Amino acid sequence: MKNSLNFENHFVEQLPADAVQDVFPRQVANACYSFVTPNKTAKPSLVCVSDDMAKIFNLSDTDQQSDEFKYLFSGNLIFDDMQPYAMCYGGHQFGNWAGQLGDGRAINLGEVIDQFGTRQTLQLKGAGLTPYSRTADGLAVLRSSIREFLCSEAMFYLGVPTTRALSLILTGDKVMRDMFYDGNTQLEQGAVVCRVSPSFIRFGSFQIHASRNETEIVKQLADFSIRNNFPHLTEPDVEAYGIEIYEQWFDEICQSTVKLMVDWMRVGFVHGVMNTDNMSILGQTIDYGPYGWLEGYEPGWTPNTTDVQSKRYCYGNQPQVAHWNLFQLGNAIASLVGRVEALETSLASFAEDYSELSQTMYADKLGLGEHHGAADQTFIDELFEMLQMTETDMTIFFRCLAKIKRSENYADYQLLEIIKPAYYQSKELDDSQNNCRIAIIKWLRKYLGRICYQKLADEKRIKKMNQANPKYILRNYLVQVAIDKANDGDYSEIEKLLEIMKKPYDEQNEYEAYAAKRPEWARNRAGCSMLSCSS
Repeated sequence: MKNSLNFENHFVEQLPADAVQDVFPRQVANACYSFVTPNKTAKPSLVCVSDDMAKIFNLSDTDQQSDEFKYLFSGNLIFDDMQPYAMCYGGHQFGNWAGQLGDGRAINLGEVIDQFGTRQTLQLKGAGLTPYSRTADGLAVLRSSIREFLCSEAMFYLGVPTTRALSLILTGDKVMRDMFYDGNTQLEQGAVVCRVSPSFIRFGSFQIHASRNETEIVKQLADFSIRNNFPHLTEPDVEAYGIEIYEQWFDEICQSTVKLMVDWMRVGFVHGVMNTDNMSILGQTIDYGPYGWLEGYEPGWTPNTTDVQSKRYCYGNQPQVAHWNLFQLGNAIASLVGRVEALETSLASFAEDYSELSQTMYADKLGLGEHHGAADQTFIDELFEMLQMTETDMTIFFRCLAKIKRSENYADYQLLEIIKPAYYQSKELDDSQNNCRIAIIKWLRKYLGRICYQKLADEKRIKKMNQANPKYILRNYLVQVAIDKANDGDYSEIEKLLEIMKKPYDEQNEYEAYAAKRPEWARNRAGCSMLSCSS
């Protein structure tokens, strides 16, 4: 396996290191990282591997089942060409500056060139104490590791930019956790996920150095980012970048973040903890903690118990929060640029870009061909008002909507039957005097008129809609079922979910049950509705 994984250490070689070698929680100044060594775990055992990710690194089935694999990706084995490290960064948490944060339970093993020629950083989450662990232990538990592993891969197959997951390994150690921060601690199974990304640099990576007036390090980190992840912005071997390069770099970060928000809203994903330290400069979804997926459509829904009161990070607020986070990144690099006009222009274009991309996205979800301005926007606004009148599964609703054909002459009850699977209280629709039923029929009649107007053949429209609207998402309760089974030593549900989520837009009739609404038993059950950040 060593021959398949030749590690490089560009981050370590090109950026300043922590001068202190001892690993204990502390403030780390004038450094982008600290050297650390992963924990030696008691008895690592393999839970699951993403075959597709393994293939990217030319890791065979034999490699995946080897002792070397589980020792390496649990932190027990360090190759000679690896220099493991934890990154230093800060951030705004729930809108307040939190100072130094950093990789409190993540350790980067180094970089490997994949089969496509991309330099990928391999990072172990839950591998032990670092200088950035604060009062924590640097470890992770099985339940949160399963959630991270599955969602990383599910988002990739949905077409949403994301960090990836290579492996999930049990450590054989027990970890003490207070799942809901209510004083009820218990020992849980420890686990380590190997995460993969071309870069784990965050908005907060620049913020921490700017907050300490470490302006030279801000420049070094920006130059490293441009050189390694945005090479198209400059010529090879150019060592000094002009102001325009930094401005273009920031603009690209803004653009990729806008696109990410549109994708989150398209598939009904709620990150749950959009702090600036959880925002990637690559516009990737990063750090899967108390995330969730919309079941009933509710713009104010948040999966994070810590966010219940303020709803700062609820589904409907995500684009605005992303914009606010970009503003903080702009502040952090303003001294590097030396002028703010271009940065302000990039920030000011966020709302316009989001509006434009969202219009295209919703036109695709509805099969409208293209968005026709104010009239279509009113039509879309009416749709989302209607979806909130009664508990409506957004994913199922859009998937069902594609079944309506412009060539058919429907009675009211026939239209309702097509979309009925999306409703949690479907009996409401049986009452002809029910206001909700009346509103739904009214909107569906408008929809029929709209798709007849565009004259796009049903087959083409249905295909386009089904490419924008997944049938399968990683519903909260599905993951919890996999966690419950895994706690009993049965990992088959993890494997099954991974397989299903590889084709989220396909029918997969044999897995029809996995596309159904959330069952009632899961409505308020822990792990199926809301979670804390504890992992």
